[in-house]
Amino acid sequence: MTTHIPGHVEHYSGDYPIIVEGVCNQFGEHVIHEDLSLKVKRGEIIGVVGGSGTGKSVLMRSIIGLQVPESGRIEVLGQDITAARDDDDIDIRARWGVLFQGGALFSTLTVAENVEVPLKEFYPEITDELRHEIARFKVMLSGLPPEAAAKYPSELSGGMKKRAGLARALALDPELLFLDEPTAGLDPIGAAAFDQLTLELQETLGLTVFLITHDLDTLHEICDRVAVIADKRVIAVGTIAELLALDHPWIQEYFNGPRGRAAQAAQDRVKTMDKLPKAGE
Repeated sequence: MTTHIPGHVEHYSGDYPIIVEGVCNQFGEHVIHEDLSLKVKRGEIIGVVGGSGTGKSVLMRSIIGLQVPESGRIEVLGQDITAARDDDDIDIRARWGVLFQGGALFSTLTVAENVEVPLKEFYPEITDELRHEIARFKVMLSGLPPEAAAKYPSELSGGMKKRAGLARALALDPELLFLDEPTAGLDPIGAAAFDQLTLELQETLGLTVFLITHDLDTLHEICDRVAVIADKRVIAVGTIAELLALDHPWIQEYFNGPRGRAAQAAQDRVKTMDKLPKAGE
């Protein structure tokens, strides 16, 4: 089955597909970010955490060009996003996929039709047959059953809506995948399944994943590094072990509080089980 998008450009080969330097975001007099900087490594899953109101989603929106910073510079896949002011200048939008909170699906379109929206926008020249074929493949890639392609969002469970949104985010064979609270509202089993799917897609497709989450299990399970937003900037980036060595009060309260310790204990149990000999060994 051919699902590659015709005319797709070569993948970015630099070390940092996302570079944020000295960004300031504000709404009126309310300053959200001040001198915020962050570098995302190619091929990693980076988790972004912070308290309510710290502007995690605002940062993501700035990176994908939906929010224009007051100052600073953002480079994505080697292109200066902050210098672009016309949609025609941001042709790299076809090289990332975004899963917004709740899926943000068009309610009057089926799942397959939702997946076809970006295909129609960026590749209007491809045939209807190829577009339908790509949509069906992306639906299956997201872990949904084939029959889900013909369903409307109102007919889907919360978890299925997330996967449908993910299928649309993958429609254009992106290099970057942005996930905004992808496991919010899911039960523990559903959240764990989505985490595993994210990890498998990242490994199989070679994605760089920018993941906003409050889910400590997700951070422990699939994130290579975690960026912490506090005091209007990124105060630390590293593995959870590296972050735990810092004495910032928010970091300690978040990762070393009751839920943080429970998530760490669960991760330790998994590692212990992995070391045990399997039956027949």
